This record gives sequence, C-alpha cells and structure tokens, in this order.
Amino acid sequence: MNSRPSDFDLKAFLQRFGLFIYTGDPVGDLLLIEDEIRELYELNVIDRDEFLEAMSAVRSRRKAEDR
Repeated sequence: MNSRPSDFDLKAFLQRFGLFIYTGDPVGDLLLIEDEIRELYELNVIDRDEFLEAMSAVRSRRKAEDR
C-alpha cells in the first residue's frame, strides 16, 4: 500500500474487472463498490493487499461524504 486512500482510483480499479457503478447517489455507490470489492476478494480475483487498499479508499470516501 504505497499510496494514500484518497489517491486510490476506485472507478479505475473496478473497471479493470468490467464493473461500472453509478447510481447518482454517492453513498449508495460506495456501498455497492464495497460489496463488489468484497466479492472480488472472496472469489480470489484480487489479493489481500489490493483488497485492503481498496477498502481503505472506500472508508476514506465514506468519511468524506459524512462531513
């Protein structure tokens, strides 16, 4: 995990797997993104480091949305 969570591009990360999430609701999008990341990890598509980095980025963006 070399970068800060705010630098992690969640959309580009998901696009690598053909996943596009946009509902118009930023909080709802983050919930769906989190679900997709968990599923990618559970299916062994991504490794632990990618999982942790992506989840950290989701948490960081959630905190920013709550402000």
